[in-house]
Amino acid sequence: MSSTVASAVDARRSRVRLLIVTLLFLVTTVNYADRATLSIAGTALAKDLSLDPVAMGYIFSAFGWSYVAAQVPGGWLLDRYGSKWVYAFGILIWSFFTLLQGMVGFFTGATAVTVLFLLRLLVGLAEAPSFPANARIVAAWFPGNERGTASAFFNSGQYFATVIFAPLMGWIAHDFGWPYVFYVMGALGILVGIIWIKTMYGPKDHPGINEAEFDYIRDGGGLVDLDGTENASATDNGPKWNYIGQLLSNRMMLGVYIGQFCINTLTYFFLTWFPVYLVRERGLSILQAGFVATLPALCGFIGGVLGGVISDAILRKTNSLTLARKIPIVGGMLLSMTIIACNYVEGQALVIGFMALAFFGKGIGALGWAVVSDTSPKEAGGVSGGLFNTFGNLSSITTPIIIGYILAATGSFNGALVFVGANALVAAFAYLVIVGKIERVKLRTA
Repeated sequence: MSSTVASAVDARRSRVRLLIVTLLFLVTTVNYADRATLSIAGTALAKDLSLDPVAMGYIFSAFGWSYVAAQVPGGWLLDRYGSKWVYAFGILIWSFFTLLQGMVGFFTGATAVTVLFLLRLLVGLAEAPSFPANARIVAAWFPGNERGTASAFFNSGQYFATVIFAPLMGWIAHDFGWPYVFYVMGALGILVGIIWIKTMYGPKDHPGINEAEFDYIRDGGGLVDLDGTENASATDNGPKWNYIGQLLSNRMMLGVYIGQFCINTLTYFFLTWFPVYLVRERGLSILQAGFVATLPALCGFIGGVLGGVISDAILRKTNSLTLARKIPIVGGMLLSMTIIACNYVEGQALVIGFMALAFFGKGIGALGWAVVSDTSPKEAGGVSGGLFNTFGNLSSITTPIIIGYILAATGSFNGALVFVGANALVAAFAYLVIVGKIERVKLRTA
């Protein structure tokens, strides 16, 4: 095709997929903001409820227990019933339980702790299908040469959540009290759920997509019929459970799972203990911590988008999916190890600078969901994403608990930062040594 003809085709091609990934970004931002509510409200909440670091570590981990346990069932539901409605119910339910956490203050002692733990469990349960659904939607809406950027963009919502909502939640907690953090974020999530229901469709069903864009997505490897009628007949009873064993026996996928576990250790340090670190170790107020946390988060957001752009640029230049995904992931994880340098500086500016550099690297390397979109078999995309998120989010359980014990034993965050940095090194090793060639998994269907 000549450049003139190609330009003409580009001009008439609709851009609905950009609206879709923007919606994923919005939902992911609210998703992570709701996860982080407890970290912002945590200092005041712990004081009111007389919680020690170990108790806070377990409460921080509550989300992770149910989130991990529900990953594979949530992925099965996505493959069985499609992304739109499973995700919609998830958004509305997790937002409702986020709102209810503001009422924990009406209880005291062990009752308050138990209610808060249970509500965090329910939030994790409802959020479980979200990221496997993101990966399925990207696989359906984007050709292969745009998938890295699209995945990095929605995934960067986790950092943007802190940029936008950490100052807001810090201000709300400071001026109105910690329960209002949960009230406001829960109500916002319900609103986003309604927006999702009104605007999310698959490529075959969206009223705004034209033939040129549909053909571009399909011809570029987009799984445009993932939730459509052609695929429904093959999955009337959902994906086969023996697919799980095939995925778990695949060396490439095991390396990806290990890498994601370690990458998410950095994520969950940031979502749970980082504001507490700023208050306890660096002497900031809760309001200051909310604002200071925005700089590392902003750098993580920039790195997240940049990592996707770099990855897709390498793919177009080399036509090697393996190089395109591994170079940013390994380089970003090695850069994330600079978090350990915070143990050796005193000035707050240097501490925030090293944190920002570490999360910039983490953002560049956070391409795991692009890898899932690249590698998941069509007939089990939700289950594949669920397994990936199960392994990755085991760290949502282990990270807050381990750091809580480190604090209780040492009275310092120094060991915690070494623990986080060591996980970044293991993630780089997993992708360099274990993963091997990155390609789409082919399952045995018989």
